[in-house]
Amino acid sequence: MIKAVITSFTLSLLLMSTPGGAHSDASKSSDYNKSTVSVVNSAALSYAEKKLAFEQHVEEVYEQAGLEKTGLDFTVFERAYTGYRNFRQQNLASADKHVMTVVDFSKPSNSKRMWIIDLKSRKVLYNTLVAHGRNTGNVKAEKFSNEPNSNMSSIGFYVTDKTYHGKHGLSLRLSGMDEAYNSNAMERAIVLHGADYVSEDFVKQYGRLGRSLGCPAVSRAISSDVIELIKDNTVLYIHSGDKKYTSTYLDTDAAVEAYALEATELLDKSV
Repeated sequence: MIKAVITSFTLSLLLMSTPGGAHSDASKSSDYNKSTVSVVNSAALSYAEKKLAFEQHVEEVYEQAGLEKTGLDFTVFERAYTGYRNFRQQNLASADKHVMTVVDFSKPSNSKRMWIIDLKSRKVLYNTLVAHGRNTGNVKAEKFSNEPNSNMSSIGFYVTDKTYHGKHGLSLRLSGMDEAYNSNAMERAIVLHGADYVSEDFVKQYGRLGRSLGCPAVSRAISSDVIELIKDNTVLYIHSGDKKYTSTYLDTDAAVEAYALEATELLDKSV
């Protein structure tokens, strides 16, 4: 019985959040949602049930987006998605944009270690190269800092801000949201911008990307499109192998409750 409730709860959210609902079978999805609403409303789910539903949901998004074959580790995605849910629940991220950006600096710079994911359509929009700071490391990103003039990358959660035109052309300001790790991003002018030293040709010649002064720089060929896509309050998570990293936005309990709340609200609107 519990498994049935959880499955209905999870799948109903998938139906509501996927364009076109349950593909072409609209009548079945409508009946399914109505029966699920009665289950959810008549007997509140326990936290254990909601957590299991959330875990299933995260796994399904990961699988349907085909993230494993692109090299994005599930644990990294799960952490990023947990933060994404909490940012949305706290109204810190755009309610209209469903994109999330993940950078995995535990991978070398000659690998495609940046993902921009449309969480609504469950598609990878970009999987591309991204540079780290010159004092963070050579091929691998090994050291990070939140200090001005460190020329190092900063890990953690960011919310994208406004664009501007500077020496690198169109650039995107980033608001660091983790006090101990990236809160000086604005002061340090840590922005997302395009750079000539981020390209496959550069990797072929030097075995790695060039390095920035701490900014997550991307290929100039796609930088404008990427910036326009993720600007204005979308979530960016920069991961590293630092096991000491903590963030208030990695609160799983809060993310579970946020997911459950959104699910029931969507279901209520469907009837």
